[in-house]
This record gives sequence, structure tokens and C-alpha cells, in this order.
Amino acid sequence: MGIFTGMDISASALTAQRLRLDVISSNISNSTSTRGRYVNGQWEPYRRKMVMMEEKSGASFAQVLSGIRDGNVSANRGVRVSRIAEDPTPFKRVYKPEHPDADAEGYVSYPNVDMTKEMTDLVVAMRAYEANVTALNATKAMNMKALEIGRR
Repeated sequence: MGIFTGMDISASALTAQRLRLDVISSNISNSTSTRGRYVNGQWEPYRRKMVMMEEKSGASFAQVLSGIRDGNVSANRGVRVSRIAEDPTPFKRVYKPEHPDADAEGYVSYPNVDMTKEMTDLVVAMRAYEANVTALNATKAMNMKALEIGRR
């Protein structure tokens, strides 16, 4: 295990969580956008996006554990964003016949963004980001102490 392995893992998590925060903020800011994209000759509302993450190595927990035990540690550790998926839940329909985007029945389709979910995801992503900053700082402090030992 290298001296920078812990920092690399924390850095990959920080990058992934930052993207997750960006996607959540996009969902919140588009929560009332009735015109997201043009599909089949009509405007479709904004569709909620979700960040899908996976570990970089693709190895199982048992493989990683045995690799650490045997000293064959893969350099591809950490987390990465595998894709940004759209939430397939249906749009919210509200009766507003005066709205310019109302259909023939007077209903307007609004994005499938639930503010409670978004705020919960936002808090979870912020806590994960803070935890990774703490882990990065702890790794940095341990490396500094190790360098001080070498000076004596």
C-alpha cells in the first residue's frame, strides 16, 4: 500500500460527491421547469436525474480483502460515477387550464422532482463530502507524522 493510497481514495470520493451535489442542485433548480426537452413534437418536463456510483476496481469485498492481506493491492481503488440516470417515475400532473403548457384536458405536467428527496440527498451528499475531507486530513496528518519520525 502506497503512501498516497488513502488520499487517492478520498479524492475520488470527493470528486464523485461533488458531481452528486451538482446534479442535486440541478434537480432543485429545475423542479418547476415544464419544458425540459422536445420529444415527439411536444415539450416534456425536466426529468429528475440520479448519480450512480461504483467502486473503481470492480473487485468484490473478499477479493480486495485477500489482496490487502497478500500485499497485492490494486491501484484502482476508490469510487467513480458510473452514470447519471433519469428517474423513470411519472410526472406530476396539475390542473391549470390557464397555463401555456396545459394539455387539451387542462393539465400541466411538472417534473418528477420531490423536494423532500432532494433535500435528504443533499444532506447525505454533504455529510459524505465532509467525512471524506476529514479522512483526507487524517491521512495527511499521519503522513506528516511519519515524515517527522524519519527526521529523528
